[in-house]
Amino acid sequence: MWDLSCLDWRERMAEGRSLVPDLPLNEAEARMGLDIFNELQLPDVPGKPKLENAAGQWFKDLVAAVFGSWNPATNERYIRDIFALAPKGSSKTSYSAGLMLTAMAMNQRPRAEALFIGPTQAVSDRAYEQTVGMIEESKDLMKRFRPRDHIKTIEDLSNGSEMKVKTFDLNILTGSILIFALLDELHLLGRNVHTTKVLRQIRGGLDKTPEGVLLITTTQSDDAPAGAFKEELKMARQIRDGKFRGKVIRPTLPLLYEFPEAIAKDQAQWSDPENWPMVMPNLGRSVHLGTLVPDWETEKLKGEHAVRIWASQHLNIEIGVGLKHEAWAGVQYWEKAADPRLAQLSRRDALAALVERSECVVVGLDGGGLDDLFGLTALGREPAELEVEIVANGERRLAYMKRWGAWSRAWCDRGVLELRQSIAPRLLEYSKAGELTIVDDALSDIGEIVDLIDQINQVGKLGGVSVDPAGLGELVDALAEIGVTVENGLLVGAPQGIGMMNAIKTSERRLKNGMLVHAGGEMMNWCVGNLKIEPTATAIRATKQSAGDAKIDPAMSLFNAVTLMSRNPVAQSSGLDDYINRLTGAA
Repeated sequence: MWDLSCLDWRERMAEGRSLVPDLPLNEAEARMGLDIFNELQLPDVPGKPKLENAAGQWFKDLVAAVFGSWNPATNERYIRDIFALAPKGSSKTSYSAGLMLTAMAMNQRPRAEALFIGPTQAVSDRAYEQTVGMIEESKDLMKRFRPRDHIKTIEDLSNGSEMKVKTFDLNILTGSILIFALLDELHLLGRNVHTTKVLRQIRGGLDKTPEGVLLITTTQSDDAPAGAFKEELKMARQIRDGKFRGKVIRPTLPLLYEFPEAIAKDQAQWSDPENWPMVMPNLGRSVHLGTLVPDWETEKLKGEHAVRIWASQHLNIEIGVGLKHEAWAGVQYWEKAADPRLAQLSRRDALAALVERSECVVVGLDGGGLDDLFGLTALGREPAELEVEIVANGERRLAYMKRWGAWSRAWCDRGVLELRQSIAPRLLEYSKAGELTIVDDALSDIGEIVDLIDQINQVGKLGGVSVDPAGLGELVDALAEIGVTVENGLLVGAPQGIGMMNAIKTSERRLKNGMLVHAGGEMMNWCVGNLKIEPTATAIRATKQSAGDAKIDPAMSLFNAVTLMSRNPVAQSSGLDDYINRLTGAA
C-alpha cells in the first residue's frame, strides 16, 4: 500500500513543484504511457502541437502516476482513484481526452470499456470531439480506432474494446467491464441527489478489473460545496494531509490546486496576481496573466457576487458563508461566532448546555408550506454582564451587555426531497448531522417542536415564543396545551418584512462584537448565506437570494427570537436537573 499523502503541499505550491508525492512508480509503465500521450496532437490548436510540448507538466505528472501505479507482474494497481482540482482554463477536458486515448492504446483486456462521463451533453461532446480529432491526426491510430459519431463511441478494432462518452445518469452502467473511467467537472453534480449512487456504480464497475482506475477532474464549485462533490473533496483533502496514513482505504491520489487556508481566507492575498501561479498549473499555456488580470478587474466592477464566482472558477476559492451579492451584513461574522463550547457537543447536548447557562431562553419559529423548512431557534441570555466596546454617535465607549447564545434546528416534509431535488443532497447531510429532521407525518414536526419548547418551559427558563403570525395553523392549539398562549404573554407575533429591521441590525451588531454566539452547524451556515437584504424607501427587509431552493426559514427563526429577546423578557428558574437529565437521556 502506497502512502499517497503530500504533507508538504504548501511548500510545493509556493515553489512551483509537482503536487504528486514521491512514489515508487513502475518506471517502464509510466514511460510507456507518457510516450504515447506525448505523441498525441491537439486538433484544435494552430499548428496542432503534440502534447509533449502543449501539455502542462502537472498533467504529465498525473499521466505518469496513472500508468506507473500499475504492476503488470502482479496485476496490482496501487492508485485506484485520482482527484484533480484545477481551475478553469487548465485544458482538463482536452488533456483528459488524450489520457483516455492513451489508456485505450495500452489496454490488453479484450472487449473492455472505458467511459468518459460528463455532467452535461456539451462537456461530453467536447471530450469526444477532442479524442476523435487526436485519432484523425495519426495514421496509426486511424488504423486501430474507429469512431462511431452517432452513438459517441470509439471502437478498438484490435481487441473489441470500446471507449464510450456518456452524460451523467443513474443508469450509466449495465454490468460493463471497466478499465478506466473519467468523470469531468464533478462540482456541477453537487446538487444531483443521485451522484453518490452513480459514483458507487462506477467504482463497482472498475473494481471488476484489477487495472481499473477512476480519474475525477473538476474546478471548485461556484456555490458552497454540497453533496458528492463536497464528500469527495473532503476525502481528498484528508488523504493529502495524511489523516489516513497507515489505514486501509481506497488508494486515492489527491492533486488539489487550491491556496493554503491562510491565503484562501484573505482576499488581499488571493486577489493578488503575484500569488495566482500557485493554483494555475497551466499558466503560460492555456491561461495567461495578460488576459486574466483585465478580466479580473472587469469582474470587480460588477460587484461582490461576480468577484466570488470568478474567484471560485479561476482561483479555486471555496464559496463559504456570505459570498453572495446583497448578502446580510452579519454573515461575514457568522462562522467565527460559533461557540466551541457548544459546537463540539451533539445537537441534543448543545441545547442542554445552552439552557443550563442561560437565565432566560426565548424560542423563535418560522415555517412555510410543504416545500419549505420549519425553523426553530432557541436563544438564551447569559446572566453575567460583559464589558464590550461599542460605537455611538461616532464615538467609541465601553458598555456592559449580556451575551446571547443561539441553537437552531429545522424540519421538512419528505416530499421536499423530490420537489427540490437540487438541494436534496444538502438536506440529507443536515439530517445525518442532526440539524434537520425529515418527517413523513405532517404533524410529527409540530409534536417535536412543542416538546422542545415544553422542556424549556418546565424548568421555568422560557421567556416566550416569537412566531411569524402567518400560517401558524395547528401550532397555536398545540402550544396552548403546554401553557404558551397569547393571553399569558408567552406567545407573541414577530413583525415581518421591514418590521424585522431592528432584529436584523441587532443580530449583525452582536455577532460583530461577540455578544451573539451560536452552536455552529452547516445548515445555519447555508441558511444565513442565502439571506438577501433588500432596501426599501425607508428601511430594509430580508428575503432569499433565489426563489425555491435557497431556504432561509431557520435564519428567520433566529430573527424572530432576537425580536423577543430585545424586549428583555424575564423567566423563572427551577427544575433544571430534571430537564438536563431528560434532554441527555440520563433519566
